[in-house]
Amino acid sequence: MPVICRSPRRVIRASLIFLLLLWLRPSAGKKKLYIGALFPMSGGWPGGQACMPSAQMALDLVNNRSDILPDYELELIHYDSMCDPGEATKLLYDLLYTEPIKIVLMPGCSGVSTLVAEAARMWNLIVTLDDLEQRVKEAGIEISVRQSFLTDPAVAVKNLKRQDARIIVGLFYETEARKVFCEVFKEKLYGKKYVWFLIGWYADNWFKIKDPAINCTVENMTEAVEGHVTTEIVMLNPETVRGVSNMTSQEFLAALMSRLGGKNPEETGGFQEAPLAYDAVWALALALNKTVAPLKAKGRRLEDFNYNNHDITSEIYRALNTSSFEGVSGQVVFDAQGSRMAMTLIEQLQGGSYKKIGYYDSSQKNLSWFGNDVWIGAGPPADRTVVNEQYRFLSQKLFAAVSVFAGLGILLGIVCLTFNIYNGNVRYIQNSQPYLNNMTAVGCMMALAAVFPLGIDGHHVHRSQFPVVCQFRLWLLGLGFSLAYGSMFTKIWWVHTLFTKKDEKKEKKKQHLEPWKLYATVGVLLAIDFLSLMIWQIVDPLHITVEKFTKEAPKEDLDVLIQPLLEHCSSKKMNTWLGVVYGYKGLLLLLGIFLAYETKSVSTEKINDHRAVGMAIYNVAVLCLITAPVTMILSSQQDASFAFASLAIVFSAYITLVVLFVPKMRRLITRGEWQSEQQDTLKTGSSTNNNDEEKSRQLERENRELQKIIQEKEERVSALRNQLAERQALRNRRRPSAGQNQNHNAPPPSSQQDPKSLLPPPGYPNPTTDNHSLPPSFSNSSNLYPADSKMSRNHCHNSQIPLLYK
Repeated sequence: MPVICRSPRRVIRASLIFLLLLWLRPSAGKKKLYIGALFPMSGGWPGGQACMPSAQMALDLVNNRSDILPDYELELIHYDSMCDPGEATKLLYDLLYTEPIKIVLMPGCSGVSTLVAEAARMWNLIVTLDDLEQRVKEAGIEISVRQSFLTDPAVAVKNLKRQDARIIVGLFYETEARKVFCEVFKEKLYGKKYVWFLIGWYADNWFKIKDPAINCTVENMTEAVEGHVTTEIVMLNPETVRGVSNMTSQEFLAALMSRLGGKNPEETGGFQEAPLAYDAVWALALALNKTVAPLKAKGRRLEDFNYNNHDITSEIYRALNTSSFEGVSGQVVFDAQGSRMAMTLIEQLQGGSYKKIGYYDSSQKNLSWFGNDVWIGAGPPADRTVVNEQYRFLSQKLFAAVSVFAGLGILLGIVCLTFNIYNGNVRYIQNSQPYLNNMTAVGCMMALAAVFPLGIDGHHVHRSQFPVVCQFRLWLLGLGFSLAYGSMFTKIWWVHTLFTKKDEKKEKKKQHLEPWKLYATVGVLLAIDFLSLMIWQIVDPLHITVEKFTKEAPKEDLDVLIQPLLEHCSSKKMNTWLGVVYGYKGLLLLLGIFLAYETKSVSTEKINDHRAVGMAIYNVAVLCLITAPVTMILSSQQDASFAFASLAIVFSAYITLVVLFVPKMRRLITRGEWQSEQQDTLKTGSSTNNNDEEKSRQLERENRELQKIIQEKEERVSALRNQLAERQALRNRRRPSAGQNQNHNAPPPSSQQDPKSLLPPPGYPNPTTDNHSLPPSFSNSSNLYPADSKMSRNHCHNSQIPLLYK
């Protein structure tokens, strides 16, 4: 509840303050008690114009009563405080230090009353004071902001709007009220979201009075003040009852009008408060009268009072608190703090005029509500903007879609695992280290299973169960990564360790790769993750933290704000733990990429799928290295963070399973290797020796290489044959002409050579015949070449093609 006032924050609810000083002055028959009064005859609220005559009227009646202070006479000494605190303080000191000593009665201005009441405590004087701030605190009401002003309320009103003030109590006089509400109109600090509480003793048309100090029209003022509520003490008893002064309320008004000399009550300051001043004098007189007997019993008198006499002060204070009488303003009763307990009238400005909407009886603590209050909105405004907390949950459509992919991935993992176990006796599967592949499949399934708790939030489980979900996320994803990536990293590590060195020692090790070393490596990686996660959960376990976002206004025209909240799995030193885990995993990923690159050209039958493992490591490493920092950046966006993390897990698992297992399935299905090997097993009753199979495969590979070489040689021989045929044809064309030249000198025919002597020796091809045969060593029959590769190569290299020449 904000408070805006022109006076200091302590405000006077009761309009009268009693300060008791006693001065004994002899007179004829009676001792005089002087009452000093500060009446505001001018200034912001000239209430003394009617209050001073009503107080004087009460003094005259008290002095004429023989049953009230019969030995004393009350006399009034008054000054004009001008409703100015500084002037009133000066006058107070004049009253205190100028003889005679007085009983001081001060009605009026809050600013004056506050300063005087604070100063009066220094002289051990009786104070009757209501502190608004203390009262609302005891009632459980919070004053959210206080604003004060001297002349211009513009800044104070702007601050109220900036602080989102809704229920505002204004403590200022009528002239300042017009200034305030002119600024209220400018700042739009009125309407269905706001309610103003003002002092109820303004004139009924105070907001319509033309005031040169403001620049708002009557229409502007009427619009700004509509719906405000006023509270004031019921100043005139509505019942026709004769009180302690033997006057009814109506008789009092008539007597007061007579003393005012026919002045217009609407133009006389303090006319409405005059009954309070009248009853205040009676309350003071009755309290003093009640102290005479108790003081006499103690051997004391009123005239024995001084500034240090606490006993007399306590008796007077006790007498005031126990006072109860019927006055012209109603029942006069004071509470334990000395505050007047009277009926409070509650009114509301409806349609430009004030309507009574209830009464509050402070003595009985009873509220009478008429139910005719009218509000601009659907009802009374809230004391502040209603903030509705709203948790942000993951999109269920996104969660369902990713869950389907994760579920299918788990089924794929089961298929791959089953395939690998079922075909474990196949040599090709055995040479891929099937147990490590089984670990990879299990790890992928665990990582895919982590997608489900990753998408579970407060929409699915109670807040108390959420830490369990956090644990499942961490352990499934951590151990799944260790099994899946750790088994692949182990393969690539040992391939690099054993098969990238060229020295003799490493050549010997190629034939001895013990499986237990592979399993031990995976166990070490798994143990590191298990211990790190266990230490994390023991030292700094995960719990729920709630992130608050900027308040949002709903689309509807409602006086509410939405406070978005998001639940996170976190721990006290979350960043430290994530830094350790991400750092370790990141190094493994980078090292895996390096090893995969280094072993890309290695060929070994001991781990025949290491190239596929390298391909899987490339993809997994890239996805993980990108996903980890991005998910930390997007942690406040639940849909984006989940989509990025879960899809990275799904894609990594799918790629790993497909790259590692699908080629094996395809090979075994297309080549039928598992069928032939199973049939051989059934016939022999035992599996083929791995060493024999390895030698057989090596011979087959060498035979294929030799056949390729033979094919190349045959093509070369065919080309040479063609060249020989062309040369022979050329020589045949040249032979006749050469023969004619030689006939002139040739010997007789009987001495010429036999044509058969020109034929090639036996075993060489005859280019003159149609059948160009080759010696047996060049026969295109693989049966002529033994399986020994060296013999075959030597035979081919030693074969020569003879040239025909004369």
